[in-house]
Amino acid sequence: MSEQQSIYLDNAATSFPKPESVYSAVDHYNRCVGAPVGRSAYRASIELQSSIDQCRKLAAQVLGASRPEEVAFSFNGTDSLNIIIHGVLKPGDHVITSDVEHNSVLRPLQTLKERWGLETTYVPANQQGIVDAVSFREAIRENTRLMILNHASNVIGSIQPVCEVGELAQKAGVLFLVDAAQTAGHLPMDVSQMPIDFLACSGHKGLMGPLGTGLIYLRSDSAERVRSFRQGGTGTRSEEETQPLSLSDKFESGNHNAPGLVGLKAALEYILEKGVIQLRQHEQELTSRLLEGFRQLPDFEVPGPEQVESRVGVVSLVSQIVEPQILASVLDENFGIQTRAGLHCAPRIHRAIQSLDYGGTLRFSPGAFNSLSQIESTISAMQDLLHSFRI
Repeated sequence: MSEQQSIYLDNAATSFPKPESVYSAVDHYNRCVGAPVGRSAYRASIELQSSIDQCRKLAAQVLGASRPEEVAFSFNGTDSLNIIIHGVLKPGDHVITSDVEHNSVLRPLQTLKERWGLETTYVPANQQGIVDAVSFREAIRENTRLMILNHASNVIGSIQPVCEVGELAQKAGVLFLVDAAQTAGHLPMDVSQMPIDFLACSGHKGLMGPLGTGLIYLRSDSAERVRSFRQGGTGTRSEEETQPLSLSDKFESGNHNAPGLVGLKAALEYILEKGVIQLRQHEQELTSRLLEGFRQLPDFEVPGPEQVESRVGVVSLVSQIVEPQILASVLDENFGIQTRAGLHCAPRIHRAIQSLDYGGTLRFSPGAFNSLSQIESTISAMQDLLHSFRI
């Protein structure tokens, strides 16, 4: 099966293909620039710094941050989450999170539990993979320092009530971190108007930038409560041996991923030109057709919200007759359809949707460059595949 014939439906892992301008920007940097960010006084480095500053402004615009300085660059969504989790929590703290979380949240919390006894409460999800905000309120203690909630599940796409949970956190004086790995670039958002302190996301998924890029939104007054996760050179205040406290130098030690960030800048320009609302409408059209087609398949369950408005572009199938890894392999080898199978680094939600005993789910995640005809081909392939397994 040639590359041209492949149907890529693993955009929840990373978007592909990227806008053509992203490839051009990365190639131009690698071939014609090569300079580090903010470290030199020659023209190429100064122009690169200007480009990175513009990337930060564009990211703030897409996310709705009040100031560009409220956006810090990281190396991926996992890095963004770790910067906040390790920078906020200390011995004696209690955290409230949920069963819809990714291992990028679950594992740092478990590490801190083993290291110095962090207390964590996990709010359950219902069979649609959605948490109840009231459960967060009921779990608050005197030593609760942080609440963490996934904006949308990477397993079944269910959108969570982050604003309701954020309002509860604000009333209780508890910091609130949102994992927007599956919503940044997919859903219109205005973080300046949302009751959140921090938002973490990757730059290579819905934001369509290169791998190795991530973003953190830190509300200005909340950023003061986050210790720097790593320390080192920033190109500023070099005479001082302590980490700068100013945003965003506080969280950006070491050389930036310059080729990644110039690519991210091009991706953000593309998103702003197209409009998140228009991109969301296209995603909903593809997702709606997937849901409609898959719900006609016998022997498969389609967990998650019934309405497409209540989910992002992630659709999973649960089979009681065939392991998802086998299905994914056959789809790839026989039909050139690229999906993902298994637990998707989010083990707890599989208990809620009762897919753990079946090896997890077969996940389809369309993106901006998928077409309706590709979705029709995917549904047809699943029908053929199911017929072959039932014979």
